[in-house]
Amino acid sequence: MLYDIARPLLFSLDPETAHEFALASLHITGRVLPAGRPEPADPVEVMGLSFPNRIGLGAGLDKNGEAIDGLARMGFGFIEIGTVTPRPQPGNPRPRMFRLPEVKGIINRMGFNNHGVDALIAHVKAARYKGILGINIGKNFDTPIENAADDYLIGLEKVYPVASYVTVNISSPNTKNLRQLQGESELDDLLGRLKSAQTRLADTHGRYVPLTLKIAPDLEPEQVVNIADALRRHRIDGVIATNTTISRDKIQGVRYAEQQGGLSGAPVFEASTAVVRQLADALGGELPIIAAGGVLDGRGARAKIDAGASLVQVYSGLIYRGPALVRECVRATS
Repeated sequence: MLYDIARPLLFSLDPETAHEFALASLHITGRVLPAGRPEPADPVEVMGLSFPNRIGLGAGLDKNGEAIDGLARMGFGFIEIGTVTPRPQPGNPRPRMFRLPEVKGIINRMGFNNHGVDALIAHVKAARYKGILGINIGKNFDTPIENAADDYLIGLEKVYPVASYVTVNISSPNTKNLRQLQGESELDDLLGRLKSAQTRLADTHGRYVPLTLKIAPDLEPEQVVNIADALRRHRIDGVIATNTTISRDKIQGVRYAEQQGGLSGAPVFEASTAVVRQLADALGGELPIIAAGGVLDGRGARAKIDAGASLVQVYSGLIYRGPALVRECVRATS
């Protein structure tokens, strides 16, 4: 109800300004109100972790971990923050976020704008939240693509002690050449180096932190099979399907359709769910899938589970539906 009242105000603002206002409000809420609790459901074990419900927050809303406690009050079973890079960076020039309310979509070309991994870790340590926290890591825009693994290794090393799981984001369309890392040889090298580091860090810290890989929806079936093979070969713990799309097939004639960037929300639902289904077939249950992309109601969340996902993340749907979406999705997937 409160979001229904606030939404017209938020939608009267520039999308990025509204985002910043909402995040600041969540930060204050998390500071002054009691700690939040997950929406009740039957817990589910995934990647060796016990999730109180299947619905989580996708990366991108809180890149710096500034509003973890406020977000926890929405009832999520888990929260993923980031994408964070080793060094701070401003991202792409504004404007870089566009609402498409006619189709319940969003286009963004943020470009991994964040305060750097050290600032994120400080925020995580200051938070009261004790639930499952994923941290999404990426590379700095000015790191050559051939050296990208170095940035991911820095990120993994730094966030490992404070993360419940770590997501490797190689699928954002807003960092030049990043999706090149989904190629067969590039991915094989990256996953091999990350898995070796994960094994070493588990020994060092005395705890095993799962690794997940976030992939794009704009993949041919053969590419999905190749990625699935690489995930199995390197014993990666999970896969997130999917990131935003560069396709504009679903938004022809819609205002802002010509803007560059990743498209999220309802227009990506079908493509994202298709990748979940392809991954489920290719993986045969050997590792879990976390579905993300276009979930705007409980029925959409249920469809992701039916396609083969173990967990579901929401983000763009929150902008159009507000916190009520979380409760609806939890009930639909319990």
